[in-house]
Order: sequence, then structure tokens, then C-alpha cells
Amino acid sequence: MYRHILAAIDGSETSAQAFDAALQLARESGAELQPLYVVDVPTMVYDAPGYDPSIVRDAFLAEGKHVADNALARMKHDSVQGAPRIIETNLVDGDYDVAHCILHAAEHLKADLVVMGTHGRRGVRRLVLGSVAERFLRIAQCPVLMISAHSAPEAATDAAGAAEREKKST
Repeated sequence: MYRHILAAIDGSETSAQAFDAALQLARESGAELQPLYVVDVPTMVYDAPGYDPSIVRDAFLAEGKHVADNALARMKHDSVQGAPRIIETNLVDGDYDVAHCILHAAEHLKADLVVMGTHGRRGVRRLVLGSVAERFLRIAQCPVLMISAHSAPEAATDAAGAAEREKKST
């Protein structure tokens, strides 16, 4: 069914639940899994007078390594093939935000599926904070499984059940 699954991870509970669903799908379908952590240093950090932006960047990279190491340990425990990847947004090219980083990583992996969490913000909160998941969904070139923060445990179980039903029907 799936050969290459990319799971966007960021250390949040929602992304952890999405990673659980991706791990289960990869285990059941024998797919390679690539957890992806995107480092996105806010532009304002670079504009702050007298502040070294490398401090924030290094902190994000350290967090990414920690999250990626945890994902890899879980993959090894479940005998799932693949390796985590950490990439950075590009400040020079304004069109290379987190969503585009995920898109390029999915293309590079030749992903059959991208799994990511969504916080389910609505209204003004979504407009002000934006939504990486929504932006990615608009530009995705492969199937995307969104795990909502409000229903993640049920969604992970439903996704695994759907994958199992599809596997049995083929």
C-alpha cells in the first residue's frame, strides 16, 4: 500500500499523535518512514539589535535533534525502516516556509503519504497564527493524513483500520 511515508514532527502533543498514526501505518504496510522536523527561526530574531540569532537557531536545532532521536528510537523499537531528517526554512527565498519545506522533503522522499497534526484553530486565531497544515494541504502533491488535536487518538485508530481494510482488499 504505502512505500514511503513522511511524518511532520515538531515536538507538540498533536504531532506526537500524528507520528503514532504514521508509525502504525508504516509498520503495517512495511513502508519506510521519515520523521521530518523543520527549523523555522522567526525573522524578527534577525532584526533584533544586538541579538545573536544563532542562539535561537541552535536551540531549535537541539530541540529538533531531541524530537528526531525520540522518533528514531520508537521506529527501531517497532522495526520500522527509515531515518529522521531535520531541515531549515530559507530566509532568502520568502516562498520557502515550513509548508514548502515539507513539500520539498516529500518530493525528495517520493512520499506516498504525508501525515501531520493540526491544532484545529478556527476564526481569528487561525488568521492570526496561520496554519502550516492548511498551507501544506493546499500545495500537497500526494495524499495527506491530518490528525486533529481534538480527535487524534480516534483518528489514529481509524487510519490504521482503514489501512488494514485496504490491505485486505488487495
